[in-house]
Amino acid sequence: MSVLLEDLFQIAPVFLNVGAAVFGDSLREAGYEVVYVDWSPPAGGDARIADLLDDLL
Repeated sequence: MSVLLEDLFQIAPVFLNVGAAVFGDSLREAGYEVVYVDWSPPAGGDARIADLLDDLL
C-alpha cells in the first residue's frame, strides 16, 4: 500500500501516549484519538538492575 503525503493530511492523527497519561489526556480532551501505553523504566529505574537484566538477554 502506497500512501501519498497528501493522503496523510486527509486522515485524523492518532497519538501514542507512552508513560504519563496526563499528556494524552489533554489531546483526548481536544478531540484527538489517543492510544495509551502503560510503560515504566525497566527495574523501576534502577540502572544497575537494568544492566543485569540486559545481560540475561
